[in-house]
Parts: sequence; C-alpha cells; structure tokens
Amino acid sequence: MNLKEEKYSRYALVREMMETPSIIRTFKPDVATAFAQRIKACKGLFLTGEGSSRIFPAKRAISRSLQTSFGMPVVTEGCTQALDYNLSSFAVFAASNSGQTKEVVRLLTALRNAGHSAIFGLTANGGTKLCELAGDTHVLLCGKEDAVAATKSVVEQALFYDSLLRVLHGVKMDGLAELAAQFGEALTAGIDPAITNTIKKARTVYFAGRNNGVAEELALKTNEITRKKSDFLEGTFALHGIEEVMDKDDALIWIDPFDSEQEQFDKRLAKGAGINVIAISAKPTMFPTAVIPDAGEYAEYVQLAAGWNILVETGLATSINLDKPERARKVGNEYSEQ
Repeated sequence: MNLKEEKYSRYALVREMMETPSIIRTFKPDVATAFAQRIKACKGLFLTGEGSSRIFPAKRAISRSLQTSFGMPVVTEGCTQALDYNLSSFAVFAASNSGQTKEVVRLLTALRNAGHSAIFGLTANGGTKLCELAGDTHVLLCGKEDAVAATKSVVEQALFYDSLLRVLHGVKMDGLAELAAQFGEALTAGIDPAITNTIKKARTVYFAGRNNGVAEELALKTNEITRKKSDFLEGTFALHGIEEVMDKDDALIWIDPFDSEQEQFDKRLAKGAGINVIAISAKPTMFPTAVIPDAGEYAEYVQLAAGWNILVETGLATSINLDKPERARKVGNEYSEQ
C-alpha cells in the first residue's frame, strides 16, 4: 500500500491510514498529565465507547496494564451494558470520535444525573454533546476522517490511553519515532498475492489472537473494508468447538500465534477442517505469514497496521469502493436532541 499509485491514493481510507505514522511520531505523551491527578483519587478506570473507539484503545490498555502490573484496575464495557453497573468508584473515560454517539451520551447523562464527578471524554470533535457532559475532554489532533472505517483516530486514542496509564504510574513513554517507522513499514510492505487471494475467496474471515483489541478490531474492519463476514475468536477459542462449522471456504488470520498451539491449529483447523490459516507475526510460523517488525511493548500497533494493509489489498482485489460501504455509517448510532 502506498500513495504513489492512484489505485491507493484515490481513497480517503488509505490516505488516513498513511497519516498514522506521523500521528505516532508527533504524539505528545504529556497530554494525559492534566487528567491523571483527578483519576488517581478513583479506585479504577472504566474505558467505554462503541465500535472502534472502544475495541482497540480500551482492550490494548487493559492488556498492557495487566502485563505491567499497574496497580489501578482498568476495565471496559459498551455504554448500554455499563448502565447496569455501579461505576461510582471508577473514573469513566468515554471515547466517541464524533462526540455525538447516542450510547455514550445516554451513559454520561445517567452518570451526571447520579452525581458522578469523574467523567472524561476522548473525541476528535470539540464543542459536541460529549464535551458538554464530560468534566474534561481531550480532543484528538489527528483531524477529521472522511472514510467510514475509523483508522488514524483509533491509534491516537490508544496512544492517549497508553500515555494516561504511564503518567498514572510514573512510567516514561518513549520510542515513538521507532514505532512510527515500524508502523509505516508494516503498512507499506508488499502482501503475498496468495494471502490476498485466499481472503478474497473466503466465505467467512475469522481472526484469532489475544484479547488485546487487535484481532477484534480487524474483524470489524473486515466488514467495513472488504464487506466480508468475520468473527473474532479470542485466545484458543478456535480449538473449542467452532471448527465444527469451519471448512475450506473460510480463512483464519491468526495475530501473533502462540508457539505452544501452532501444531494444534495446523492439525485441527488447517488439516482437519481444511480452513486456510494465515498469520501476522514478528517471526515465521507454520502458516503463510505476513512477517512484521518486532515492536516489543508496542507490538499491537504494528500488528494492526499489517492487518490494515492486508484488508486494503483484499478490498482492492474485489473492486469495491473502500470509502463507501452500502449500509455502515461513520457515526453508527447518532444522538439527536429530538
């Protein structure tokens, strides 16, 4: 994927993806400092939103928090289910690029009415209903997205949560210039046409991997970018019954495969069910693999970039308009005053 060829540059989706390395490189970790003191007084951090504004940013934050043993619990849930929860001891961060997502507005209104004071917003648009309801809001610097599928904003949201957790726990955030280069490398790497062709022909594209937001976010992007059915299979869920309905007409993209389970995936899925297994990994695997740079603690960002690359190549191979799905909307469920 590149901007030198018209087949790519004509799409806002690709242009916005290609802006992401610069967003990473210029991100200022201290943007989270103003929020940290108010959050420290709470017993936990609740990250909410809908769709792409929650999946990768929130779940990556939870995964990294657990890996680094940050003391403050970090949890996530969609806004509507969150209405059932007692969030009185949590700082609530609600993300909505539009600032007008109906579910977000409804939850924050309920929290405000209940006297909850630690409510914060994360958006790409200032002066919106989210900003009105939140006690304080961080407005992203990535700029407006024209494509329906959210991309660059998802990464900046994740960087913000990453920086917030580090500020809360006194950990420096550095290495962003290197990450930007690695992200760009994964985004522009040539994709084996055999991989693209496999996904193009697939009836359903499954994504397997850790519950850190990468595979789940790519499953959503598969719907928006390639118009194919997809599903996220957390961890090793693919070995626990779903193989009964998998066959040679399906593909499975495995993000950062577990070394200990590759033989089982090969035996039961590739050989047993006939499913086409593809991997995205920083090292070779038993399967056709898109090999990416090893980004260490930032690995999830680079995995996401490689997934975007594969999906764009697949979408182009199917001759669809990457910017304009037939039914999906930029704001999935928009709040209205009426």
